[in-house]
Amino acid sequence: LHVAESGGGLVQSGGSLRLSCTSSGLTLSIYATGWFRQVPGKEREGLICISSYGDLTVYADSVKGRFTISRDVAKNTVYLQMDGLKSEDTAVYYCALNNLGCDNLMWYDYWGQGTQVTVSS
Repeated sequence: LHVAESGGGLVQSGGSLRLSCTSSGLTLSIYATGWFRQVPGKEREGLICISSYGDLTVYADSVKGRFTISRDVAKNTVYLQMDGLKSEDTAVYYCALNNLGCDNLMWYDYWGQGTQVTVSS
């Protein structure tokens, strides 16, 4: 079982980036998939989640209206579209899965290794 993020990189402030979350061994559409980020020295922060039913939950007010999550069932991929990026969005971004839903940040069982996003001001 493997979960992997991709699509990170360097982007200028105000720009956009799309991250992808895929898995070998897990069918993402039957799991809730969440995106998280972490800055060194700080706690991991939950951002947004899509349930197996397609319902969206935004965990962080700081990304409301700028970040969105979507799923492509055929590609077994969940995306995090990030627009209007700010320097404070610089972090390692992780996707994670659970089979209970989006209601609790402690429910996530399967984690990727993370992808670095750096926003230059």
